[in-house]
Amino acid sequence: MGTAEIDPWPANTGVVELPNGTRVRGQGLHRPIPPGPDPTFGVYLLAEPPPLTTWPATWIKWPDFRLPADKVKAIEILPDVLALAETERVEVACKGGGGRTGTALAVLAAMSGVDRADAVDWVRSHYDPTAVETRWQRRWIERVDL
Repeated sequence: MGTAEIDPWPANTGVVELPNGTRVRGQGLHRPIPPGPDPTFGVYLLAEPPPLTTWPATWIKWPDFRLPADKVKAIEILPDVLALAETERVEVACKGGGGRTGTALAVLAAMSGVDRADAVDWVRSHYDPTAVETRWQRRWIERVDL
């Protein structure tokens, strides 16, 4: 990323303001792209490689309704995502935008000040009421070594 200042995400569909003030957009790739600017970086949580984008992106192999296939890679990337979101428009997305995206957003919320025990409820009230779909995702949020 360059040193030019990037306009932050507008407060619209899928944009979550974390407790530390950074904004991240959660997105389901099967949904229409929300109005507003494009991301400047994308994190895609999918079983298969993501579609090509015109912005830089990374892929975390993450099967639907499961946990990341490479948990170490996910744990390494998510703190960088949080730091990058301070100055860039970061999008976190999976196919549906709920389970995997919600799980990653809950981890980001925990890293930015939400108690881990409250992270699922926090992401459900600030992003999507159905976020974090499985007990395994919930347990990972509570136990992941941040």
